[in-house]
Amino acid sequence: MRIAIFSAIYKPHINGVVHHVGLLKEHFDRWGEQVYLFVPEQDKKTVDESNVIRLPSIPIADTGYHLTVRVDSRCRDILKLMDVIHVHHPFISGSFGLTFSRRYDIPLVFTSHTRYDLYVQQYLPLVPDTLSDTALHAFFQRFSQRCSAVIAPSQSAAAVMQSWGIQGRVAVIPNGIELGQFQSPKQEAKRSELRIPDSAVVGVYVGRISQEKAVDRLLRVFAALRDEVPNLYLLLVGGGPSLDECRQLARSLGMAGRVTFTGPISYERIAGVLGVADFFVSASVSEVHPLTFIEAAAAGLPAIGIDSPGVADMIVDEETGFLTDNNDLSFGLRIMKIAQDAPLRMEMGCAARSYSQRFSAHHNAREVLALYQSLQ
Repeated sequence: MRIAIFSAIYKPHINGVVHHVGLLKEHFDRWGEQVYLFVPEQDKKTVDESNVIRLPSIPIADTGYHLTVRVDSRCRDILKLMDVIHVHHPFISGSFGLTFSRRYDIPLVFTSHTRYDLYVQQYLPLVPDTLSDTALHAFFQRFSQRCSAVIAPSQSAAAVMQSWGIQGRVAVIPNGIELGQFQSPKQEAKRSELRIPDSAVVGVYVGRISQEKAVDRLLRVFAALRDEVPNLYLLLVGGGPSLDECRQLARSLGMAGRVTFTGPISYERIAGVLGVADFFVSASVSEVHPLTFIEAAAAGLPAIGIDSPGVADMIVDEETGFLTDNNDLSFGLRIMKIAQDAPLRMEMGCAARSYSQRFSAHHNAREVLALYQSLQ
């Protein structure tokens, strides 16, 4: 098949969308499909890849996302030959995908990776909820009517998307990762390199350090537990706009010696860093289908998260970890329980690794390709 994929963010940036899109292309190439990625041109040094077309773009603040401003005649000549167009962002690159889908009568597929409703509430707090909800509903109703299919990475994500007004065919296809990379990392990190003592019980968060990920909440809950669990440490892996603010918060909470910030690291290093931790933890409620939970599970780590769409699909409560109520007391008690019970961590970690088997990148790509083929 001839496949065009549009994304508003790509390498060298590191996030779940970048990795997901890269894995799709890698598998499609391996199977002999003809796939083109249309992604932003960026100032950062990039490595050329075959059939990755960089489009003139404007950066959107410090998010890593870009607004594509132009598609030239060479791109149009490629696009008119495609069998399917797959967009991964509705507002940014999605508009170009929609334009060429309609112009050349090509099926359009959209995958939702983001809780747009929660992002609007956090980043546009002065906009009344009723107004933002109405606008979001109107946009997605109109956008989905022009899609041949919409992919939701989980059942809970599908329910959220339908509450936005998304109509038509919704296919639930879980995201996937290369499981072997996390089950047997090539290079393991050492606790000493991260300023973590061997006797510590380590909770790790991997992801963007930003407002919507509630990393500040993690810091406050861990600070509240320091007397109950004196050997409890927090490892925060990733970068983002709130990194400096969270470092300052850790100092003000008296946690500077018990929190390690790695800053941005390459995706290849994440598996090794997970190996120094005892459990995975996240306070975010803005997830759709977070790959970091799958990566942690594949590495044999139990997880603690707040019972919310997206996260609830990643944890089997009291089997692979804990789902908690959305309050600091419930969240903190579960962290304390898992930190103080090594046999429980071992049992849940084994169950998590087994559970992760259903989220392979190979299976995800096969299902996405089958969806494309069904639209011909």
